[in-house]
Amino acid sequence: MIGSLRGVVVERFTPGTILLEVGGVGYLCTVTSSTFAELEPTVETFLHVHHHIREDAQTLFGFTSRVERDTFHVLIATHGIGPSMAMSILSTYAPQALVGIVASGDIAALTVVPGVGKKTAERLMVELKSRLDINDSSVGQGGDAVQSAAADVREALTALGYGAEEIRDAMRQMTSASDSETMLRDALAMLGARRAG
Repeated sequence: MIGSLRGVVVERFTPGTILLEVGGVGYLCTVTSSTFAELEPTVETFLHVHHHIREDAQTLFGFTSRVERDTFHVLIATHGIGPSMAMSILSTYAPQALVGIVASGDIAALTVVPGVGKKTAERLMVELKSRLDINDSSVGQGGDAVQSAAADVREALTALGYGAEEIRDAMRQMTSASDSETMLRDALAMLGARRAG
């Protein structure tokens, strides 16, 4: 089993897949959208890895932080959540934001994740409350702040006439900002560039 890899990104494919060369061997790794955006070709990178083995395939899921990998493990241990859905969730929300969503019971926020409807979100909320460490005050407070800002931004973008899919795509690319003003500015810049293109 592969638990971690240190190497150089030699190729980036469609968002979510990279080729990491380690000692002359190339490893295809599936990563979250934020990790994909962070990793630069030719720069040495260390990834925490989940080695997923099935009868018909083996897949490597790479994470730049142990917290993200541990959250991934919690997600795939949840009924009905496979690796692909777990990666989709983590591509939409960082671990801190996810903890904040679960702690506040914000089901609507979970439906922003592609493939997650209201019923799935309700079930996820129940299961994740017992699995995620929502009692960690430092994580929870950070998550609450990010989630509150994200809710404000979604409301503002809706009022400005942007569609649900456009808003979802913009929110998925929010990786570091935690205040609504910065998030809204970044989202508008991305949406404006997309419409102009």
